[in-house]
Amino acid sequence: MTSASLPPETAPARRTVMAAAGAAGLAAALTACGSADTTGTGAGAGGSSQDSGSPAGGTALAKTSDIPEGGGKIFKDHGVVVTQPTAGTYKAFSSKCTHQGCAVGSVANGEIVCPCHNSHFSAEDGSVKKGPATRALPPAKITVSGDRIELA
Repeated sequence: MTSASLPPETAPARRTVMAAAGAAGLAAALTACGSADTTGTGAGAGGSSQDSGSPAGGTALAKTSDIPEGGGKIFKDHGVVVTQPTAGTYKAFSSKCTHQGCAVGSVANGEIVCPCHNSHFSAEDGSVKKGPATRALPPAKITVSGDRIELA
């Protein structure tokens, strides 16, 4: 039986059907936006996603040699981006763009770039270098011990 042949009180309203279709499309678009890792820099491409077993209980992300100076590496599985703005200085930020929540896509030349709307953030402090984002990337806590970088 189709909704056209149902009594009016049991058939879904056109507005209900249209709202459900719109919500499904929005969910698909948001999922696609937030799941891209176009740089190949996620944990599966060189970073470890295993617990380090360290006394501090941090999660091993990478070796310091994995993070290029002036650039960084995105750890999609952990929702962080680790940068090395200057030699031997490591910073970490949320990898979720503050504009509309997309995952940032690349780190180079001292900037973290979101591919969705081209917002640029400083690899030094996460501040906005170019909008449409208006808020900095929130910092994430990491520890550097020897040549290991761990998510605290």
